[in-house]
Amino acid sequence: MLKFFNFISVSESNKPTYRKIALSAFFIFATLLFSNFSALAAPDGKALFQSNCASCHNPLKDATGPALKNIDKTFPNKDWGYKWIHNSSALIAAGDPTAVAIFTKFNKTQMTAFPQLSTDEIDAILKYVDNYEAPAAAAPAAGGGETAQPESNGWLYTVITLALLLLVLVLWRANRTLRRAANEKEGLPNEKEIPLYRSKTVIAVVSIVIFIAAGYWMVNGAINMGRQQNYQPLQPIFYSHAVHAGINQINCLYCHAGAEKSRQAMIPSTNICMNCHKQINEYTGSKDHPLVTAEGKTIDGTAEIHKLYEYAGWDPEKKDYKRDANGNIMAKPVAWTKIHNLPDHVYFNHSQHVKVGQVQCQRCHGPIQEMDEVFQFAPLSMGWCINCHRQTQVQFANNDYYTIFQKYHQELKDGKRTGVTVEDIGGLECQRCHY
Repeated sequence: MLKFFNFISVSESNKPTYRKIALSAFFIFATLLFSNFSALAAPDGKALFQSNCASCHNPLKDATGPALKNIDKTFPNKDWGYKWIHNSSALIAAGDPTAVAIFTKFNKTQMTAFPQLSTDEIDAILKYVDNYEAPAAAAPAAGGGETAQPESNGWLYTVITLALLLLVLVLWRANRTLRRAANEKEGLPNEKEIPLYRSKTVIAVVSIVIFIAAGYWMVNGAINMGRQQNYQPLQPIFYSHAVHAGINQINCLYCHAGAEKSRQAMIPSTNICMNCHKQINEYTGSKDHPLVTAEGKTIDGTAEIHKLYEYAGWDPEKKDYKRDANGNIMAKPVAWTKIHNLPDHVYFNHSQHVKVGQVQCQRCHGPIQEMDEVFQFAPLSMGWCINCHRQTQVQFANNDYYTIFQKYHQELKDGKRTGVTVEDIGGLECQRCHY
């Protein structure tokens, strides 16, 4: 750039032309910079909400936690809101009436602490949820039912990057042209131009970039090998969690009884389904909640219920089970496709998280009550689990499981600590998950 501006003063006759080129280039760069400065500098409230809040909160309706639209209007003051989001357990332990009321209303479910969020990022999240409007439902005939993809600013960054690269190219060519013109003016010889594809410097830079890109692609692919985030297989029966757990408010533990009592959550047998579907033999919610696959195909809910009858050996006409010659019910298990798979060397206990840790299903499975077709919401990687253990506050109050940690109980009483994380009780030890 210094050379470029030095060549502007080569001769008096060329000053106006050179000055115009320089001013034009500077104007383009300044316009791109200042017009997009706010977009680049300001925190992205939507991205922050989706990465930190979406698993437990919905902007418009209560979920694991309260609806967040205009939630800041219910705070006693702005600073209280920052303290609540940074560490809600500290306010609850201090007996703050607003904090205790929220804690009690939502079944004493402890909110995850977010000390890493700055006040600007919290303001961005609150602004996003305050301005959030429910998306219009797409008509099934037009491919409705497909989940709307979140908006992204990626296109903006791509346009800015390409514009800046173009600007660099223009300035570089202008620099070379001015230098050759200056040399000709002063009678100095010009170096012979070498095509870019024959330049050793260009070849070396391109080779290094390709090598780095290939290495990144291979390493990233190896790291993600075996992970199934967003995996959404077809199931033998179209079972909608949005209808059962969402609209009809059936508790997760009614079907997945093992989640609170054992290592496995348990896939319910057809007998559990038939407790309700002996009486419910048709789907009447097509108008209010049409069943549509991710590809936009409309599903007949009544036909899916009759698929269940085939597996359960139920005769809907006679309202009795079909039996063979020996009197045995002619039932067969549903061949569900497993979605969440952990490696064999990883130990995970549902009861320890659900019963002892009071972790809500949505923390790992996402907004399951809104899914028609279930998919793997979280990456379930080692890093994801460790970060959760570092941030999650242990439910110490009224929890007999943790009575042996007398030191922590005393420090909480003395006000020396505001909470205890899973990391504090050995949650990062290798043997906890690998043995």
